[in-house]
Amino acid sequence: MITTLTLQTYGPSLYDFTGRVEDALSEASVAEGLLTLFVRHTSSSLLIQENADPDVLADLNEFFRRLVPHTDETSMGWVRHNSEGPDDMPAHIKAALTQTSLSIPVQNGVMMLGAWQGVYLFEHRDRPHRREVVLHIGG
Repeated sequence: MITTLTLQTYGPSLYDFTGRVEDALSEASVAEGLLTLFVRHTSSSLLIQENADPDVLADLNEFFRRLVPHTDETSMGWVRHNSEGPDDMPAHIKAALTQTSLSIPVQNGVMMLGAWQGVYLFEHRDRPHRREVVLHIGG
């Protein structure tokens, strides 16, 4: 089964879409296999991260903001690609440092995530976007 989810983002943040993936798995009626998720963009990424304490997500967002600031900050004066604004190249760097795909085992139709794990789209751009995530379930 292959399906595509469209996710709306509203700026830099981690967007939990675990429930949407669970719904897709339920509709697919796949008992066992490997779920692959792939984001079809170069300025966002995918993460499996803690879903219990929202401070974890806030701290990750702040860490990446400090690690790779906008190109209008003096420390980023070396950047050449900024035709789409000061958040563009930093978004590409953040995506390169994280992941564009995830693999998750499925057993009895359920993702084998840990107790405190959720599936997140990590948006790196400032303005809202519609992001596509492709799901493939292989048995």
